[in-house]
Amino acid sequence: MRGESWQTAEIPGPKKAHVITDPRIVASLIKRSSRPILVVGGEADEAVVNYAIELSRAVGMPIAATPSTLKAFAERDFKEAYPFSAVEIGERLRDPDWEGLDGSGQYDLALFIGFKYYVSWLILSGLKHFARRGEGYLTTVSLDPYYQPHASWSLPNLTRERWEENIKGLLHHLGR
Repeated sequence: MRGESWQTAEIPGPKKAHVITDPRIVASLIKRSSRPILVVGGEADEAVVNYAIELSRAVGMPIAATPSTLKAFAERDFKEAYPFSAVEIGERLRDPDWEGLDGSGQYDLALFIGFKYYVSWLILSGLKHFARRGEGYLTTVSLDPYYQPHASWSLPNLTRERWEENIKGLLHHLGR
């Protein structure tokens, strides 16, 4: 499957995201990660928030949530969501001196969900070019239903139904 930018004429450069053709790919990335983080954006609806909570609970992963989605997490009595603006979490993930939400060190995997396309495009572009981790870079995954070429890994452009099938498949492979 080939990844095509969701917006016409978006040119990401020579390095583009690998296309996630099977939810097991993301499950494997998460299982191999020592410090994953889930970043939830302001476009997260009820279903996305519920999937984010399930994903977080499946692997004990913290959530950095934009302020507009924080209320939805609080209403579900979920306490592992921390408030960050989209730009701020992008900057923190890029910062080599940031010790994470819990002070235990940098994250090696960041998953993004619930963002407007152009917002995640910009954040992921910055992380792709400037978020160094030792000899390599931070691994990023876009779980939104459109191909995000600046991520390390991205779902292809999907209908809502196919997107939900992929997220449910990911949760299944993580044991939820």
